[in-house]
Amino acid sequence: MRKLLVLALVGLVAQLIDGSLGMAYGLTSSTLLLLAGVAPAAASASVHLAEIGTTLAAGVAHWRFGNVDWRVVTRIALPGAIGAFAGATVLSSISTEAAAPWMAGILFTLGAYLLVRFARPLRTGRVGGRLRGRFLGPLGLVAGFVDATGGGGWGPVATPALLVSGRMEPRKVIGSVDTAEFVVAGAASIGFLIGLGTEGFLLPTVAALLVGGLIAAPLAAWLVRIVPAQLLGAAVGGVIVLTNARTLIRSAELDGPTGPAVYALLAAGWLTALVFAVRALRRSRRARAAEAASAAPAAGAPAAGEVPADLAATGTPTPR
Repeated sequence: MRKLLVLALVGLVAQLIDGSLGMAYGLTSSTLLLLAGVAPAAASASVHLAEIGTTLAAGVAHWRFGNVDWRVVTRIALPGAIGAFAGATVLSSISTEAAAPWMAGILFTLGAYLLVRFARPLRTGRVGGRLRGRFLGPLGLVAGFVDATGGGGWGPVATPALLVSGRMEPRKVIGSVDTAEFVVAGAASIGFLIGLGTEGFLLPTVAALLVGGLIAAPLAAWLVRIVPAQLLGAAVGGVIVLTNARTLIRSAELDGPTGPAVYALLAAGWLTALVFAVRALRRSRRARAAEAASAAPAAGAPAAGEVPADLAATGTPTPR
C-alpha cells in the first residue's frame, strides 16, 4: 500500500512537471520505475498506459484554458503514433539485460538535453507564419519513436523544437504537445500489448500513476501560465541525469573511485546549469520589465491637445 501511495505521488509530481513544461512525465516516471527495479519494457508500457488517462485529462484542461492549437495537434499526433508503435515493438523485442542500458542511455541523453536547454534563455518571441506539415510530420515521427523506446521523450523532443521555431506562444506549444500525446500514448500501449501481452503492464502501478496524474492535470494546465519553466526544467534534467547515470555506470562496470568521481562531476554540472538557469531567468525578467517600461507613456507627459498643469495653474494662455 505504501508503495502505491509513493507511485501516486510520483504520478502527481510528474504530471505537474509535464503540464508546466510540456515534457518529463514519462522521463520522470520511467526513471523512478527503473530505479525501483522494474524491467525497461514493463516500465515504458505501464507509463504509457497511464498516460492515456493523464494526457486526456491534460488535453481537456489545456483546451479549457485556451492552450491548444488544433492544427498543430492534428499534424503531429498521427506521425507520433506511428513512431511510438514502432518504438514499442522494438523495445518489446529486446531482452531486459540489453534494454536497461539502452533505455538509461536515452533517458540520460534527454536529461542532459534538458539541462543544456533550460540553462539558456528561453525564446518566447513569436514570428509570423505557420508551422508546415513537412516539419511537424518528421518531428512527430522521431519524438514518438524516442518516447516509446526510452519510456519518455515525446515532450523533450517535440516541445523545444516547437519553441525554437518561434511561431507559437509557449503556453500553446505545451498545451498542443500534451494534447497530441494522448494519441501517441495509445499507439505505444497497443504496440506493447502486441509485443508483451497483458502481463507486460503492471496494473497496480498504472492505476497509482494514473490517479496522481489525474489529480495534477487541471492544476498543471493553470500553472503553465505562472511557473518559471527555466528553473523547473533545469532541476528535472539534473534528477534524470543522476538517476540514470547509476544504470550506465553499472553496465560499464566502473568500479573503485571512478563511479563516485563521475557522480561528483555530474552533480557539479547540474549545479552549474542551475546557476545559469537562475541568471537567464533574471535576465529575461529584466528585459521584459525594460520593454514594458519603454512601451508605457512617459509619466506626467501631457496628451495631445491637453494643457500642461503648470500653465493651467498660472493662467498663461495656450498658443493658437
